Amino acid sequence: MSNSQRAIISFAIMALLLGIVGATQSWNVSLAILNLCLISAVMSLGLNIQWGYAGLFNAGVMASTALGGLAAVLVSYSPVGEAWAVGGVDTGLAFITLVLTALGAWWIRKKVLAGPLRRFMFLAWLLGGYALLRHFYEQASLNIEAVDPAQTGFLGGLGLPILISWIAGGAAAAGLAWVVGRVALGLRSDYFAIATLGISEIMISILKNEDWLTRGVKNVTGLERPVPYEVDLQQSRWFIDLVIRLHSADRNQVGEEALQEMVMSASGVFVKLCYSGLFLTVLLLILGLAALALNSPWGRMMRAIRDNEIAAAAMGKDVTNRHRQVFILGSAVIGVAGAMLTTLDGQFTPGTYIPLRFTFLIWVMVIIGGSGNNLGAVLGAFITWFTWIEAEPIALWAVGNLNSLLSEENPLRQHFIDVAPHLRMVVMGLMLILVLRFRPEGILPERNTSRN
Repeated sequence: MSNSQRAIISFAIMALLLGIVGATQSWNVSLAILNLCLISAVMSLGLNIQWGYAGLFNAGVMASTALGGLAAVLVSYSPVGEAWAVGGVDTGLAFITLVLTALGAWWIRKKVLAGPLRRFMFLAWLLGGYALLRHFYEQASLNIEAVDPAQTGFLGGLGLPILISWIAGGAAAAGLAWVVGRVALGLRSDYFAIATLGISEIMISILKNEDWLTRGVKNVTGLERPVPYEVDLQQSRWFIDLVIRLHSADRNQVGEEALQEMVMSASGVFVKLCYSGLFLTVLLLILGLAALALNSPWGRMMRAIRDNEIAAAAMGKDVTNRHRQVFILGSAVIGVAGAMLTTLDGQFTPGTYIPLRFTFLIWVMVIIGGSGNNLGAVLGAFITWFTWIEAEPIALWAVGNLNSLLSEENPLRQHFIDVAPHLRMVVMGLMLILVLRFRPEGILPERNTSRN
């Protein structure tokens, strides 16, 4: 069976499964899963660009995702005027001090001759810059965080449309990737993975503790939406009329309570469909660009570097620089997905960024779908996220049926109920093992690959 046939069958099965969820649970649940599948597919594409194209073992996917989420806050949240009034000047001075310290250190390294004098000047400049930066930073953070800490306690954002943050999230993640690349690229693969994992944990720690910037674990809620609110739809005449027409109902014969229930359910479906349209547009755009890049001379060069770095270097290719390019591109795509996820949630919660969800699962998506194949990465995202969400209700359903065969006094009944919610971990692990054992190249493997 060809890859195309396998892809058509696989996506048809996924569509059928989502339809079954919609018919048996609710269409709101089905569309919620679909939206997160679409966002996960964008994340998976970003990681596939790094791993599938270039063989870069990025264990810090979580950092790019979180930076995308932070961009959504900094772009869309309204600025907190009082916080800027009491801490804006010191924040600006701290930023200027940071920039001057970095530029001065760079100038000393480049212009002063190597020796004891350069080391002394370099150390003295850094210590002086740090002391001044610390002074301005503490003044600013204390004043800002004291401004109505229950509601704000941070600087806020720019108050721009949240869709702009999707581009900003990609740019922020790309900027971090450039820094990480300067530090860690060139290391051996396992060392690079450890370095990216460590930097990722540092980023999350900063987001959790810098309340003046992110509100930390107090979270930022109430972000603006790019789609209508359900409550507004429920009060709109055109939407109520649309729901009545779709249900082929007579307005005079439908009770007020039944109509209200229909409108409430339809408003949730309508909002989720709007999100689906936005996310699908972004996914198709990135998928198209990724396919063009993979099949271009640049993509063939990246695969040649991935398959044999020594031979590529002997042919005159700058391996480290090319790795940096692809690492930045992949991180930017993941950053866009992070901003999309925060947009969907309507809130930014730094405490929820954990490696299991935002690194491990994304890797599982790429492995199951097929690394090096863009469509495989998208398929892997759909399969993995659907299984992750539906494993728990299916386990509870199975436990309910199993318990009906046991007596009320049987101690296994309570044990099954207790372990059922945790079976998703077992299911994910089992699925990953089966794929690695029987189809290590993934469901949709890379075409014409000689990699093993």
